Amino acid sequence: MTDGYAERVRRLSALRGCDTVLSGARPPSVVEQLDTIRAAASDELLPDFYGEGGAVEAVERRVADLLGTEAAAFFPSGTMAQQVAMRYGAEVTGRSAVGLHPLSHPLVHERDAYAVLGGLRAVLTTAAPRNPTAEEVAALDEPVGTLLLELPLRDAGFVLPTWDELVAVVGAARNRGARVHLDGARIWESTVHLGRSLAEIAALADTVYVSFYKSLGGHAGAVLAGPADLVRYARAWRHRYGGTVFQQWPAALAALAGLDRELPRLAGYVGHAKVVAAALAGLPGARVYPAPPHTHQFRLWLPHPAGALNDANLALAEEEKAWFVGGWQDTEVPGLAMAEVTVAGPATELDADQVVELGGRFLRRVRTA
Repeated sequence: MTDGYAERVRRLSALRGCDTVLSGARPPSVVEQLDTIRAAASDELLPDFYGEGGAVEAVERRVADLLGTEAAAFFPSGTMAQQVAMRYGAEVTGRSAVGLHPLSHPLVHERDAYAVLGGLRAVLTTAAPRNPTAEEVAALDEPVGTLLLELPLRDAGFVLPTWDELVAVVGAARNRGARVHLDGARIWESTVHLGRSLAEIAALADTVYVSFYKSLGGHAGAVLAGPADLVRYARAWRHRYGGTVFQQWPAALAALAGLDRELPRLAGYVGHAKVVAAALAGLPGARVYPAPPHTHQFRLWLPHPAGALNDANLALAEEEKAWFVGGWQDTEVPGLAMAEVTVAGPATELDADQVVELGGRFLRRVRTA
């Protein structure tokens, strides 16, 4: 066991033992996850075989219905699903360029798979920390086969466009002859800010990818949804990429459980995130962004080194059974650290005064340290 893994286990154990949790949720044990899978299963449901039947087919139908698409294909990872979507756009349009934000998931978190495996080329859409505007897409120096829009743009602070801005940028892409792909890993919670249903959002795009573990509490897995011809193509390339796994019913059942349990709660989390963010903004030296949050996740800055903040949070959890915010990272400004805050079920039990009180207890530990 590496030191890094041991430290991660320590943090998860501390979080699991907390009575109060502001950011995130208590991690379930393996036994609890097995109970969730068991509850989502039925005697009539048989295992899937190489992507066909069983819970995999059930979750594909469920997502296609939610998004209003003709079909959907289950993938073991979103990275793989997005490679297929971008490759399809290149083959259909004859253009190997993809419109990508420099902070988008394919450029930051996928080891350049779009280029190394797909032979595609990135055209950066904007340098601003937000999704591109219609004017920026219209002014791109070269044509792209696919415009990828990440909703929300996580590494810019979980930011979303307005509905009118989204409609306009999609229209600009169409006018340039490009297809539109939505990186919808967190599209579930984006409906509140956009003021539209999942199906209305998905109807703007040619393809949509969704994740099951980021907001829905699933184990792993993703779905790529769109027209039937796209899904046939996706299944073929999923096989080539090694993603047609013998059986994936545990991940699929966990996804179904998340759609049943967490999806209906996300709008409430988004609403409460505004309360939490406003309370945190009042802490000494604190800053939140965006204000108010666009989803149930946002960024928080505090004027202390990341190491001191992480140590204080762990001590608070282990000694007082209260979790404030973890995962602090130093920024380019010395002595200023940033963390991502996720408002989930446990945080909805805390009102603004309780958030401020918890923040005060946390900061007292930082100053003591």
